[in-house]
Amino acid sequence: QVQLVESGGGLVQPGGSLRLSCAASGSIFSIYAMGWYRQAPGKQRELVADIGSGDNINYADSVKGRFTISRDNTKNTMYLQMNSLKPEDTAVYYCNADLRAKWYYSPAHYWGQGTQVTVSS
Repeated sequence: QVQLVESGGGLVQPGGSLRLSCAASGSIFSIYAMGWYRQAPGKQRELVADIGSGDNINYADSVKGRFTISRDNTKNTMYLQMNSLKPEDTAVYYCNADLRAKWYYSPAHYWGQGTQVTVSS
């Protein structure tokens, strides 16, 4: 019943900006943490940024100062503002949530389908 849907990806030139969104829907009791991950061709999936229930934020060194993660708990939505984009940022970006679904005791991790971000001139 729980679904995560990413949006906002696309093609931009180096130095441009994009804003990604991840909307969680379904029978959700509580979201404990959410994060953005990315996977480039030939590479493993890596953490970009995450944000906990107490708004504790962690960024990968490669995106510090350029990306900003935020979360709207009333909408169960997470955002990633991406500025000063570089070709190295090209990847599929995935949303992850650590949450507890309604009517279930244990929390679990959920993944979105991913959204493509391409930075190219």
